[in-house]
Amino acid sequence: MLDYASARRPAHQRHPVALGLIIAGHAAALFAVITAKMEVGTPWHPVITRITEVPLPPDSPPLPPPPKADPRPTPHPQSISSIDRPVEKVVLPLPGGPVTVPGPTAGPDPFPIGPVVQPPPPLPPPLPKTDPVRRDAVLATSADELRPPYPEAMRRLEKEATLQLRLSIDERGRVTAVEPIGPAEPAFLDSARRQILSHWRYRPATEDGRPVATSLVIRLRFQLDEG
Repeated sequence: MLDYASARRPAHQRHPVALGLIIAGHAAALFAVITAKMEVGTPWHPVITRITEVPLPPDSPPLPPPPKADPRPTPHPQSISSIDRPVEKVVLPLPGGPVTVPGPTAGPDPFPIGPVVQPPPPLPPPLPKTDPVRRDAVLATSADELRPPYPEAMRRLEKEATLQLRLSIDERGRVTAVEPIGPAEPAFLDSARRQILSHWRYRPATEDGRPVATSLVIRLRFQLDEG
C-alpha cells in the first residue's frame, strides 16, 4: 500500500501549463457560441430621427434707460414778516374828565330786509257746469174759449177733421204762429188759426227762471154733435 501511494501525485501538484490550456479552450468555445448567437439573432434596424431647427427670435433691443427725474428744488422756509396792526387812537381827556374811546360807527345795512309780500290767495275752483233748468209753457186759457167755431160748409157736408198744429209762443205767453203738420182742410185750418191767435194764452216757458220763447205741438179735433 505504501508503494501505490508513492507512485501517484497529488491533484494539487499537477502541471500548471496543462491547466492553462484547458481554461483557454473553454474560453474559446464560449466566445464562439456568443458570436454565433449575435450573427443568427434578430436583425437590427437603424432608427432615424428628424431634427427640425426652430429659428430663435432676434434679440429685442435693450430698453431705453428710464428718464432721470428732475431734482425738485428744496423749499426754503420763508420768513414771516411782521404785520402792522392799526393803532387805535386814545384821546386823553383833560385832567378830571372821562376817557373817551371811539367806538364803531353805524353804517348802512349791506343786506336790507324789505317788507314781506304775501302771495295772493288762490282763486276758487270754477263751479261745475250744470244743465239749465227748463220749464215748458202751460196753457192758461179757460176751456170755453179754446173751442174754435165749426165751419158751416163742413157742417153741412157733415165732415169732421183732426188737425196737428205747431204753435210758436213768445216770452209773454202769446201765440205768434200756427202751422199745420201734415195735410189739413183749409176751412178747418183757418177756423182753428183765428181762434188760437186771438184767445189762447200760455204761461211762458222758463230757463233757470227766466222767460224764454218756445214752441209746442197740439192736436185739435173738429167733431159734430150727436143727435
